[in-house]
Amino acid sequence: MKFVVANDHGGIDLKPAVCEKLEELGQEVVHLGTYNKDSCDYSDFAVKACEKVVNGDADFAVLICGTGLGMSISANKMKGIRAACVSEPYSAMMSRAHNNANVLCLGARVIGTEVCKMIVEEFVTTQFEGGRHQKRVDKISKIEEEN
Repeated sequence: MKFVVANDHGGIDLKPAVCEKLEELGQEVVHLGTYNKDSCDYSDFAVKACEKVVNGDADFAVLICGTGLGMSISANKMKGIRAACVSEPYSAMMSRAHNNANVLCLGARVIGTEVCKMIVEEFVTTQFEGGRHQKRVDKISKIEEEN
């Protein structure tokens, strides 16, 4: 699978751990920046990464900012995106299994490197269960279409 990884200045220190874990799990990783600690807007990077997912140029995205919240709010404004802001492994697993999340948002000021790696592993290795959950994901898509 192909993952795009994007971050703002607040997420730059956690990005290496994310990319390292993705590559360890055999995933293709594309870095979309930012590449330094100069102040920048998380929404610009959320859009850049989510466009790749929506257009089929990537399967998933991982977005990193200080809390993960700004990235997740921005990402969820885009049609076809189901972004989950996660700070522990169980929610990462459930975001994939029940919600078919296609974007993982992380807060570099909220989680440490080892928890980050556990979260990424759960997100990557968990498959969407479909079934009764598909109906719910379809309802989310319908809300998106109507609003």
